[in-house]
Amino acid sequence: MVLDQRWQLKVEKNFLKEDVIRDERILQCRLLKKSQKVNKLNLMKSKIIALSKNEDFKILLKKKKISNKYITLFFGPLEGKDNKKLNISFVAKKKLVRSAVNRNKIKRRLRNIMNEVVKNISINLNYSYLVIAKITMLNNEYTIIKDTLFQDIKKIK
Repeated sequence: MVLDQRWQLKVEKNFLKEDVIRDERILQCRLLKKSQKVNKLNLMKSKIIALSKNEDFKILLKKKKISNKYITLFFGPLEGKDNKKLNISFVAKKKLVRSAVNRNKIKRRLRNIMNEVVKNISINLNYSYLVIAKITMLNNEYTIIKDTLFQDIKKIK
């Protein structure tokens, strides 16, 4: 009888230990998943920030520009700007590109190209950029547009 009670106590302790271990593993997995999500979000966040003030757009339109078949790129320094991040905005004019789907397609392409530029080319973070798309960008291949934009951005120093 005493042996049965001892055996039962040991079994209960083992079950409790297993429960505690299982609960700890679950908590560790949850914490790991949360930290991985945070790390992924930090990795996904690019160094690109869009311009927000109307005055910034007006100032940039008076600065230097580079133009090609696909875009017009305005660039110049802005006061009170964070030099650790890239200030850039993409514009597809409604008068030129009527369909919202096409305007968004153009802006997605430009954003993707600029993300690649930031990764591959040392870009001047002291400048702010305004990219105005032309209608010709819609009908041409992505790789051709990317190559011409890379060449133009390399010119800026």
